Amino acid sequence: MALDLLISIATEVEGALLRARLSARSDVRIVAGGVGAVNAAHAVTVAILQHQPGAIVVCGVGGAYPASGLAVGEVVSADIESYGDLGAAGPSGFLDMKALGFPVVESPVLYNELPMQLFPTGRRVKFVTVSTCTGTDAAARAIEARTGGAVESMEGAAVAHVAHLHRIPVGEVRGISNIVTDRDPKSWRLKDAAVAAQEALLEWIARR
Repeated sequence: MALDLLISIATEVEGALLRARLSARSDVRIVAGGVGAVNAAHAVTVAILQHQPGAIVVCGVGGAYPASGLAVGEVVSADIESYGDLGAAGPSGFLDMKALGFPVVESPVLYNELPMQLFPTGRRVKFVTVSTCTGTDAAARAIEARTGGAVESMEGAAVAHVAHLHRIPVGEVRGISNIVTDRDPKSWRLKDAAVAAQEALLEWIARR
């Protein structure tokens, strides 16, 4: 039976509330892929092949870049997902896939930036997916300036990428767990941010 909605989470803490509230729904499947782009892409691809979902939403936590205007505890959706470090480094700076001439999706032609189609919250910002979480203020401001992004995570662009390849509408919602600056895990609010994101997604699902 085709599923209406596939929810992609990286860790169980980002989906515990969803599992508790949606366990009786036969039209929703929650897949915990693990941390990182490859894990997320693999888990979502397998789920697509097995269940043919009509839509995909990523739910989780993320860090907000210093100039984003976002505060810890807020929940936002991605209007664009982007690969923050997919490209090449050179003497003149970072070269993204467009500068290199290699699209990640051929039709429509897409490079580092992947547009989203589903928006579980009213506030939409650009998300950035990286392989190495940013841990210094200087690096955070450099990525922010280069990408124009507001929220950083490790999986979203990979899921959006797979969704575009399969022509499935995709969205992403994240609770802000920390400001991306000099690394200080004691200041992070991971559980609170995870709950806030799940509550926002549940409200959106209830309106569908």
